[in-house]
Amino acid sequence: MGAPPFTLSRALPFTSIVLLACALAVSVVLAVGFGPARIAPGDVMRAIAAHLAGGAHINTMIDDIAWQIRLPRVLLGALVGAALALAGAVLQAATSNRLADPHLLGVSAGASVGAVAATLWLGAAWGALTLPACAFVGALAATALVIGCGTRGARLDAQRLLLAGVAISFVLMALANLLLYVGDQRAAASVLFWTLGGLGLARWNLLALPAAFVACGLLLLIARRRELNALMSGDVVAATLGLNVARVRRELFVVCSLLTAGMVAVSGAIGFVGLVAPHIARRLVGADHARVLPASALVGALLLVWADVAARTLIAPDDLPIGVVTGLFGGAFFVLLIGRGK
Repeated sequence: MGAPPFTLSRALPFTSIVLLACALAVSVVLAVGFGPARIAPGDVMRAIAAHLAGGAHINTMIDDIAWQIRLPRVLLGALVGAALALAGAVLQAATSNRLADPHLLGVSAGASVGAVAATLWLGAAWGALTLPACAFVGALAATALVIGCGTRGARLDAQRLLLAGVAISFVLMALANLLLYVGDQRAAASVLFWTLGGLGLARWNLLALPAAFVACGLLLLIARRRELNALMSGDVVAATLGLNVARVRRELFVVCSLLTAGMVAVSGAIGFVGLVAPHIARRLVGADHARVLPASALVGALLLVWADVAARTLIAPDDLPIGVVTGLFGGAFFVLLIGRGK
């Protein structure tokens, strides 16, 4: 048998993914130019080209701002947005719940406890990586606790897991607030900004780990695209197709938890991206996860890149916490999406 014909219905989703990738590339260049000191897109591209060619940009000030400060921040925003969107798309399929979100697993709350503990008791004991490392450990501990509570016998129940995630999130956030209340008040301000989300930790040497998380997560999840399509149809249909629903769901939750924990450790708690991006992606490319996953990653990256631009410019020269921006615009967009739906 030959390959299936290349039809318009197959070409349109592919075109949408290509256009999203091009939009992301353009957005990265434009986003680097925004800030208290505006930089023209042409200057940004020349600075990037000079470094990629192994030389140095002729304008030292533009080079320092564009290459050393803003570009790592923009790229980190794109990576975090892509990872949260990927995790959201998978959780919505694995739970058959379109309102599932990475932070419902308690990952953000666990990371907050780890970050607060690091700030109050460890300081910079391990250098700049102290805060992200403790946040990552806290996120993994919260994930293990949620999965343990969501397991009934040998079976991981999707709805039970979501309820456990909500309950444990409240408990862990209360614990983080208690630690802040009884601890050093001078540390509270920095931790508060981190728990609301921010990309201020962005440095070139910090990007390798988030990039590896996103690349590995995308490859692993695309390899499970048929199982995700089956789970989206419900447990009965998936089991009829020969899927071990409990095992597959547990493995997907672990991957999503690692993705979210890795991103929360470097950016803090950023909501709504993992909820909204998969909905936009499905409207653009359909329901097949071979297309939904890369499209969700690109949409999530776009959303967070421009949310960071808003965070840097709305009250410039100060920064808004990026979680505030995504909450305001993401919530309004989702309400609009629901209102326009059938």
